[in-house]
Amino acid sequence: MAEAIEKSKALKVERPKVSDLPRNVWAVGFTSFFMDISSEMVLNILPLFLSNVLGVPTSIIGLIDGIAEAIASVLKLFSGWLSDKLGGRKWLAVAGYALSAVSKPFFYIASSWELIGAVRWADRVGKGIRTAPRDALVADSVTPKMRGLAFGFHRAMDTAGAMVGLIIAAVVVWMAQKNAVDLTKPTFQMIVLISLLPAFLAVLSLMIGAKDVNVSQKRALPKFSLKSMGRPFTIFLVIVSIFTLGNSSDAFLTLRAQNLGNTVTGIMLMLVSFNLIYTLVSTPAGSLSDRVDRRTIIIGGWLVYAVIYLGFGFATQAWHVWVLYAIYGLYYGMAYGTANALVADLVPESLRGTAYGTYNGIIGILAFPASLIAGILWQGIGSWSGLGPSAPFFFGGTLALLAALLMAFWMPKAKAAA
Repeated sequence: MAEAIEKSKALKVERPKVSDLPRNVWAVGFTSFFMDISSEMVLNILPLFLSNVLGVPTSIIGLIDGIAEAIASVLKLFSGWLSDKLGGRKWLAVAGYALSAVSKPFFYIASSWELIGAVRWADRVGKGIRTAPRDALVADSVTPKMRGLAFGFHRAMDTAGAMVGLIIAAVVVWMAQKNAVDLTKPTFQMIVLISLLPAFLAVLSLMIGAKDVNVSQKRALPKFSLKSMGRPFTIFLVIVSIFTLGNSSDAFLTLRAQNLGNTVTGIMLMLVSFNLIYTLVSTPAGSLSDRVDRRTIIIGGWLVYAVIYLGFGFATQAWHVWVLYAIYGLYYGMAYGTANALVADLVPESLRGTAYGTYNGIIGILAFPASLIAGILWQGIGSWSGLGPSAPFFFGGTLALLAALLMAFWMPKAKAAA
């Protein structure tokens, strides 16, 4: 009995805590916190601005988001590879955050979908430059035993920023237009102005707080080759690709909420509830993935996603969307950070940046057809009027179920790479 108690105490001591995370993880966390305050204030209401103010159809909204992610994807591939070649992550990440911050003011003056698209694409160029080096910097900074915790904490900080940004946006919308169903241009412009300060604080946080991790051995010149990254990583990419093809832009969830009668203020508060759950789940789920098979956590998240998307397809009342969108936070909290930790498990340290670039790049490239398909399924194209607002969600839910099955029965169990 005494021996069992001692073992239990030892396990508790060995389990990493948030306070054990190194300075780099905290710096990246605060950077994401500030940038998401800025980005989520604007990007979550951007579909409403395009639809309500500019009268843009969903097919064009899907096209804008799809191109944005495709542009970012190519750069994610390159920036991850470049960070491996240079042996440094920080300044590529700083450059990406800086570009996104500089692009934000142009949302204020954009008055056509083409100009909105150009600004959106510039912002995504910044994301494409920073994402892989940033994730590799987090992975470089921690041991395998706290990988899931580190990525879970990063997602929690990121999402907490989104929640704060949405609360600020909801207050602005409420003060400007109360319970109006449609968003107005002056309200959108006011939110853009407020978003500028946290965007620049994000850049400063990374510049001042983070530093590159010295490696014990010089990194070999990386080669972009799936073979060099191993069969398990390739299988993982195939499965993620199937899931992502049904994972259209969350802009369609926002439009679906409005389609069922939610006001702009109501949509903002709905997104706050989603981000609250996402924030609360991310760190515990990441920590749990350090102690159990990460595949289990990802499968659970994808099954939640399937249920939510099928629910969006069947929803007929505004409150249905509220409940579903709140639960949607479980998917992100369980699967997003855990998948990032799994990437580091699957590849050697010398190819980590390239692997993150490939992983994020594949997701971004497929976001283009995913969003375009969703827009066409909803409203059609040319003379075809589409299948209605439920169709994109039935499509996404079905592919998520397929991906979860493949992850369970095809994806091999991974051992954490040092």
